Parts: sequence; structure tokens; C-alpha cells
Amino acid sequence: MLRRKPTRLELKLDDIEEFESIRKDLESRKKQREDVDVVGASDGEGAIVNDHKSREQMINDRIGYKPQPKPNNRSSQFGSFEF
Repeated sequence: MLRRKPTRLELKLDDIEEFESIRKDLESRKKQREDVDVVGASDGEGAIVNDHKSREQMINDRIGYKPQPKPNNRSSQFGSFEF
């Protein structure tokens, strides 16, 4: 295995400014979520159920999962077979 000298990374002013803008954006989003959580917590039981569904929906959106409703008739379970 060949060894090479460590690569020098230079941090530019543009990189620092971009990092700061992204960090501020993430902090503002976090504050908005906290505000929504505080308002949702004051609603009572209904907020917990909606929060669970919205959390589940957020996860499904993030991973790209789109659940399809399952039909409950016999032909969908066994195809077109006749008994």
C-alpha cells in the first residue's frame, strides 16, 4: 500500500458564510417545530393522535414509502380462482 502525504484543506470565507446561513436556517426550523409542538400540546388528546400520524407521515415521506390500502374482498386475496 502506498502512503501519501496528508492533503491540506483550506477553509474559505465563502464556506464559513454558507455554513452560518445553513445553521441559522436549521435553528429557525427547529424553533418553528418547537412552537408547533407547544401549541399542539395544549390541544390535549387529539393532538397526540395527530402528532403520531404526522410523525408517521413524515417518516414515510422521508423514506419514500407510499402505503396502498389493502382491499378486503376474497378475490383480491386469492386471485380469480373459483371454489
